[in-house]
Amino acid sequence: MAQEEKTGKVKDIKETVFSAVEIIRQIKTPGVLESFGKIMDTGIIAKEIIEALKTPEMVKNIENIRVISENINEATSKMQNTLKQLEETGIINETKGLVHSAKTTVDSFSSSQDLHEMGVTIKDLFKSVKCLVDGFKN
Repeated sequence: MAQEEKTGKVKDIKETVFSAVEIIRQIKTPGVLESFGKIMDTGIIAKEIIEALKTPEMVKNIENIRVISENINEATSKMQNTLKQLEETGIINETKGLVHSAKTTVDSFSSSQDLHEMGVTIKDLFKSVKCLVDGFKN
């Protein structure tokens, strides 16, 4: 049993060495070397980007973006609070009702002729009321 175990371990070592040799052989192929070149180029570009982000100008820009983000969050919170207060007062529902009422009133006029006639009628009504008031004064 010990002999079989040694033979198995030797076989495993041979397979591992063979696999390592095959990997080294493949590393030397043009496609893999080209890929390594691209990886190196990407690493250089990433390093340049990191260095550029460390410049005082970029640090200031990043800080400004952070401040803007905080301000937007604060404004959002204030708008939500304002909306909540408006809803609590009922003014939004009243405004909706007013808009609905105005729309219904406008929709009830079938044409501009109707509006004109209504204007003339209201004008005549005011003239009549004025004459009546003048009559009571005399």
